[in-house]
Amino acid sequence: MKHLNKIIIVILALLILASLTMYTVDQRQNAMVFQLGEVVAVHKQPGLYFKLPLVQNVRYFDTRILTLDSADPERFITSEKKNVLVDSFAKWRIVDVKQYYVSVGGDETRAATRLQQTINDGLRAEFGKRTIQEVVSSQRDQIMDTLRTKADQDARKIGVQVLDVRLKHVDLPQEVSESVYRRMEAERKRVANELRSTGSAEAEKIRADADRQREVIIAEAYKGAQQVKGEGDAKASSIYGTAYSKNPEFYAFYRSMDAYRQSFKSKSDVLVLEPNSSFFKYMRSPRAGK
Repeated sequence: MKHLNKIIIVILALLILASLTMYTVDQRQNAMVFQLGEVVAVHKQPGLYFKLPLVQNVRYFDTRILTLDSADPERFITSEKKNVLVDSFAKWRIVDVKQYYVSVGGDETRAATRLQQTINDGLRAEFGKRTIQEVVSSQRDQIMDTLRTKADQDARKIGVQVLDVRLKHVDLPQEVSESVYRRMEAERKRVANELRSTGSAEAEKIRADADRQREVIIAEAYKGAQQVKGEGDAKASSIYGTAYSKNPEFYAFYRSMDAYRQSFKSKSDVLVLEPNSSFFKYMRSPRAGK
């Protein structure tokens, strides 16, 4: 029984010693071994490792990709001396654990603060060289690439790699936005009024041209009608002349009959003439002409 207790005690001691001696490194971590406060080893590969118990201690650092996202948009000034509010974020990770520990003491908050300052300085420099239109649309990708490169160069000094920098929003401050919107509204109204004026002028021009064409068409039609009428009158006169030359007496009689028919066509017409007027000569005697 005593031997069994000794064996159990030895096994427990060995297990305790093993737990103090062995440690594992996950694939998502790097491990740093300290001996009396001094770094003696850095393990980047996952696996099982050993250390001196009570003399050495291990500290783990997460090497996964982390996100640096500012709580509030930062205010920057463009080359036009206009304020803009910029909301950005960055992706970063630890690549040199020893340098990371020496530079920021392995403190993620200090590292994030350092990166935020670097990114803000880069944004201030890039926005100061560009107009609002350029930072919003045409050169936005170029700004992000430049920021990523500069931020990564500075981050390497603290053992960190900057993988990406992105601009989420680039907005005008509220007081500037209202002024811009008012100017945009005034400009749109000016353009609308200009278009209306241009349209009215074009409409008047079209109406005037249509009226001119109408007058020309009417004049041409009247001219043609008068020409046809003149030709008809000339032909009628020619026919009348030919008929008159063949039998003047019958022609005069026919013309008088036509005059009687036209004069007495309406019962309400009143004609006042002397009884011996030449108008009634064919009534008095059908052969009066002869």
